[in-house]
Amino acid sequence: MGLKEILSLAGGLGLFLLGMTLMSEGIEKAAGAKLRGILEMFTTNRFKGMLVGILFTAIMQSSSACTTLVVSFVNSGLMSLFQAAGVIFGANIGTTITSQLVSFNLSEYAPLILLTGVIMAMASKNQKVEKIADVIAGFGVLFLGISTMSSGMASIKESETVVNTLAGLTNPLLAVLTGLIITAVVQSSSVTVSLTLLMAQQGLFKDVNICLFIILGCNIGACTTALLASMAGKKDAKRAAFIHLLFNVIGTVLMFFVFLVAMNPVSEFLHSISADDGRFVANAHTIIKIVQVIVLFPFSDLIVKLTYIFIPGKDQKVGYLDTFQLKFIGEKVLFNPSTAVVDGLKELERMASLANDNLNRAMNALITQDEEEIEAVHEMEKNIDFLNHSITSYFIKINQSTLPIEDLQGLGALFHVANDIERIGDHADNIANMAARRKDMGTGFSPAAQKELADMMELVNALLERSLKVILGSGSDEIMKEMNSMENKVDEKERELQQNHIDRLTRGECTPEAGMIFSDVAAALERVADHAVNIASYITKRDAIV
Repeated sequence: MGLKEILSLAGGLGLFLLGMTLMSEGIEKAAGAKLRGILEMFTTNRFKGMLVGILFTAIMQSSSACTTLVVSFVNSGLMSLFQAAGVIFGANIGTTITSQLVSFNLSEYAPLILLTGVIMAMASKNQKVEKIADVIAGFGVLFLGISTMSSGMASIKESETVVNTLAGLTNPLLAVLTGLIITAVVQSSSVTVSLTLLMAQQGLFKDVNICLFIILGCNIGACTTALLASMAGKKDAKRAAFIHLLFNVIGTVLMFFVFLVAMNPVSEFLHSISADDGRFVANAHTIIKIVQVIVLFPFSDLIVKLTYIFIPGKDQKVGYLDTFQLKFIGEKVLFNPSTAVVDGLKELERMASLANDNLNRAMNALITQDEEEIEAVHEMEKNIDFLNHSITSYFIKINQSTLPIEDLQGLGALFHVANDIERIGDHADNIANMAARRKDMGTGFSPAAQKELADMMELVNALLERSLKVILGSGSDEIMKEMNSMENKVDEKERELQQNHIDRLTRGECTPEAGMIFSDVAAALERVADHAVNIASYITKRDAIV
């Protein structure tokens, strides 16, 4: 085998991998948010989850992409381990679609498919159309790679060294190990099975049955991507990746002994439904996966429970009130583009809750003049500033990643949300300063003034409560109408309080110093209400885009 053949194989493999990457990333960008919604909606039970896993992986052309996404869903709390098991089982069937497509030898249409994708990308200015064009072009590049590899393999038959090496691959355990290592290196079972299929088509194997054992090794090797992705995640994320590993290890052991005991009838059946050796490999891949799922699906709960034995214990959780720590995002949390915005929203909701609590603490300190409460407000404000800086930096980082188009378009609104939450924290800090000033001056509030501020705070809390729900829920025109109406009441209340304050000053019932603090607090609460409405408005506009 000469340099020309080696370069042909290497170039073909590179094109194949590039095609798969273009297809996977194009689909994830064009429809990632919708696919995420489908995964959330239809994984309420394991059977539905399995069907979704089959469909999702068939579309993405990668079980690694699907299982990695499932791992990130579990890490984000969007999916339980039992739901994840169903999707992972389905992904193992869906991944066989690639080898089936390769076996039909569509390589002669590759240039036309590639040209169609390129023309679409050049002619359209629409982001979604461009990503769909990437998918079509990727499909063409994938089959162009197959064509290039096939040409290289046709020449390999003339190499005695290669032929003798492949002919000598008769040990089942060695074949499993070969499939495992190659798949672990290229990070795709589809690539290894497709290479095996092309070699079988060229008649490079002395006994095509050895391909069955190579496929079994590919199944285990395919688990490396999800396992590596889970390393930075929580324990449940690691368990989700381990579900994939256990499924394939147990399934491989079972099928290995089936092949050893009944190779002849299995081989005869596969040959009877296959037109050639390439179809033999593709059909074997599909049937192996289907049989494994049929056998292991009833025991999926047991497989999930086994993961707790291999990965015991609980995560060291970041508490709601823990300061200067991120809970849902950051370097120690598993990152995946499809769930990046969801994780960011959770951190925003936590920050907003802390800001709301701090506002109430500040208002309480204003009345009680408790120095410890005042200091606690200042300390929490520093934490809120830390969260604002960290979350904003995170959004800048993911803005440069391969986010789904809808998430990317709606990301700008989240910068504004973070800023509005931080401003609520600032108002709480300012009120705490007023509490300290009031204590230093020894000024008092009349019972009427205290009651008025309490009534206004109740209205503001109601607005903030709805705003918090919108962050992790979804906005709507109806919710915005309700919140705008509530905000108008806050404005009216603020005008009423300012007038009452003037009336009390006129009657000599209030000192100018106390009156100034009262007026500033009422104004601050009115601004907080504005920020609460802004937050809901930005989320509503973002949801309309997504």
